[in-house]
Amino acid sequence: MTAAKRNGRRVLLISNSTQHGSGYLDHCAAEIADFLGDAQPVLFFPCALHDRAAYAAKAKTRFAAMGLALDSISEARDSRRAVDEARALFMGGGNTFRLLKALYDAKLIAAIRRRVDEGIPYMGSSAGSIVAGPTIKTTKDMPIVQPPSFDALGLVPLQISPHYLDPDPSSTHMGETQEERILQFLEENDAPVVGLREGAILRCERGSVQLRGATGARLFRRCQAPSEAAPGASLDEFLRGGAA
Repeated sequence: MTAAKRNGRRVLLISNSTQHGSGYLDHCAAEIADFLGDAQPVLFFPCALHDRAAYAAKAKTRFAAMGLALDSISEARDSRRAVDEARALFMGGGNTFRLLKALYDAKLIAAIRRRVDEGIPYMGSSAGSIVAGPTIKTTKDMPIVQPPSFDALGLVPLQISPHYLDPDPSSTHMGETQEERILQFLEENDAPVVGLREGAILRCERGSVQLRGATGARLFRRCQAPSEAAPGASLDEFLRGGAA
């Protein structure tokens, strides 16, 4: 991957598509509209949920309210051609294993990478954000299906762990916290991890990564203590191995 191609990627990664007390994509609608600009129609991937038609209809209605056209790849006669002709991509949330398997089954991994390298914007929420990273190893989902590999799109050089929940000191639950599971990941893997809290967004453009949205993120690197990042922070130094 050349630096020119990497710096030309435009990626928006949303932790959650629905925020408590608001509707679908309401909390991030302004960020989406600013990010996409006039790049439409948006090609939507509803593959992480079982009822793809209902999911696509929901997304189409919401995007129409933002003045944006949206097409579902599940309705395309030729999914590869749909990706090749897309002006923007939106990967919806749901089960990460199901989503990645669908991308492999349709042989779309390389095509999506190529189109993003060519400069079209990619947007993901939840599972759609996870698959933008190198692998899906930081998902919390159950493996309800088995993709041929955990390797994902690799559009950004960091692992995403959305819906990040901080440990509750008053909880009597004895299971592992999300932070403990990420630290276990780092015992076996050497890759930066961003725990995106509900309402947090990563915007990756011109080779830089900025934390947006209303909440912060928890940052993890192997052999380093976890650190915090507030909305508006650049994660460029974190990606180079230093503190954010």
